[in-house]
This record gives sequence, structure tokens and C-alpha cells, in this order.
Amino acid sequence: MTEGNFVDYVKIHVSSGNGGKGSTHLRREKFVAMGGPDGGDGGRGGHIVIKGNKNLWTLVHYKFKRHFKAGHGEHGGRQRSTGANGQDIYLEVPLGTVVRDTDSNQLLFEITEDGEEKTVAKGGLGGRGNWHFKSSVNQTPRYAQPGIEGQVKNLTLELKVLADVGLVGFPNAGKSTLLSVMTSAKPKIADYEFTTLKPNLGIVQYRDFKSFVMADIPGIIEGAAEGKGLGHYFLRHIERNATLLFLIPADSKDISKEYEILLDELRRYNPELLDKQRLVAISKSDMLDDELMEEIDRSLKDDFKDVDYLFISSVAQKGILELKDKLWMLLND
Repeated sequence: MTEGNFVDYVKIHVSSGNGGKGSTHLRREKFVAMGGPDGGDGGRGGHIVIKGNKNLWTLVHYKFKRHFKAGHGEHGGRQRSTGANGQDIYLEVPLGTVVRDTDSNQLLFEITEDGEEKTVAKGGLGGRGNWHFKSSVNQTPRYAQPGIEGQVKNLTLELKVLADVGLVGFPNAGKSTLLSVMTSAKPKIADYEFTTLKPNLGIVQYRDFKSFVMADIPGIIEGAAEGKGLGHYFLRHIERNATLLFLIPADSKDISKEYEILLDELRRYNPELLDKQRLVAISKSDMLDDELMEEIDRSLKDDFKDVDYLFISSVAQKGILELKDKLWMLLND
């Protein structure tokens, strides 16, 4: 999937259908004098329904078509015939989609299961025909109810990527390179910050035909929780990951401090993120000799008491199998 086709935030306009009018028909039949009212009810308007689809990974199909209108209910007919209901419109979205009311920013619901359906705009009810209003003092009512108008809403669809493992780190920490080595994904890789502007997903093949999904998320900078850098546009994707893999380059000035900054940004954005399973990978370790690696290892043991860490190198394929084993254990703990 190219970066331009990964759409995770769209605004759409939806209109449900109007209900049909009730009929004011009076029965006219040979040899039947004063047949009385027999006008049928109007049909209801079509609903706008949001439906989860596990085969979708992006909201790109709403990139250019953003207005959706359900069908109107048909009017009632003679012989108490009820008008047909308006056609419902089903809008399919990937799992992990959050639906908000754009005007009020109110969270309406989240779609997390395949086939899950939520009616976001109900069609208007059809009006009742004149036969409902017949009484002893009004034998031939010449009026009926009009249909109720449908709902018009502006909606915001926001995708939070569903992945087993989310890569967390500063820009240019080697997240995209690691994803390209562990999966068949082909993310954009370059030697400058914010090469990755959209999340990339890849499937990691494990032993005995097992697999799990890994997401490369754009890099965090200090102040991301307040919206700096790419801010909230990517931090929301971390919320749906089962395990967080912190990637810190071996040439960092202070590995422990960098890890604390990353944790602090997650804490400020959503404290519940710190309840997730965590693992730290020291990337680009092919630049270290054995002596320097042992020295770094000794310095990290005191700082990383509550979280496991290991040294890896995506380029030299070092520690990749061990990383897969540890991630699988965390996911199935």
C-alpha cells in the first residue's frame, strides 16, 4: 500500500431518507356504496449504517466520495397498501474506526468487530394513512400524516490502527528498516527525520505458520502529546496496539533518557498506554564492538528493571529471531 493510499482521517456528510406520506385514498368500488377510507401508510426512509469490514485497512474509499444519501420511503397507496421502505446505505469501514459527530465532536461509537453494524442516521418514519383516523363521528377522513424527514449529519471517521505490535521511537530510529526486515512490507526508508508520515503495517511470519501484525508508526518528538510534530495524528494509532516495542538507536547520547521521554509523551497523551506490554530494542547495534556493548548493558540494568531489552541490528540481521521470540511471548502471555 502506497503512503498516499493510507487514509486514516476523513469527514463525510450523510443524509437518511424521508418517510413517505400516508395516503388519503377513499375506496371506490362497484356495488360498494360509501367504501370509506383505505389509504395506506408511507414507507420509512432509508438508514445510514456504518459496518465493520476486516478486509479493509484504510479509509481511502472515502477520499473522493464524501456525500451519501439514503433513499426516501414511498407514499402509501390504495387498499391500505404500505409504501416501500427507502434503500439503506451501508458504509464499510476498517476495524478500529472511531465515528464522531463533526459539529459537536461527540464520540458516537467505535467499530471493532467484523460485520458489526451501527445505524448513524435513522430514516424518517412513514406517515399513517387516512384509514387510521376513521371514527364514529368522522367516517371519511380526507387527511393523512406526512412522512417524517430524515436526519442530516456531518461525521468524522478516524482510524486507529489495529496491530499486535506497535513500533515506538524518535524519528530516524530505524523503525521502518526493522519493519522491512521482519515483514514483507516495503516502507519508505531514508536518512532524514519523518520519512514515515503514515503508519505502515506488516505481517511477521513466526514459527509453525504463526504470525502477528506489526505497525511502524511515525516518530515521536518531545511535545507530541501537545500536538507538536505529527502529534495526535499518529499517537492515536498506538492506543490499539497490544504490545509496544520501543526502538532506541545505539548511537543515542542517553538511551535511558530517550526511553523516559518516549514514556512521558505516551503518559501525557493517555496514561492507559503505560499499562500495555513493553519491550525495548537497542537498534543499530552493529556499530558497537563487544566491549562497548557490555558497557552499555551494565549501565542499562539499573534503569531498565521493569522492562526487558535486547540489542538488535536490522542491517546485520542481528537479534531478529530473539526479538520475534520475545514479542510472541509477550503477545501470548
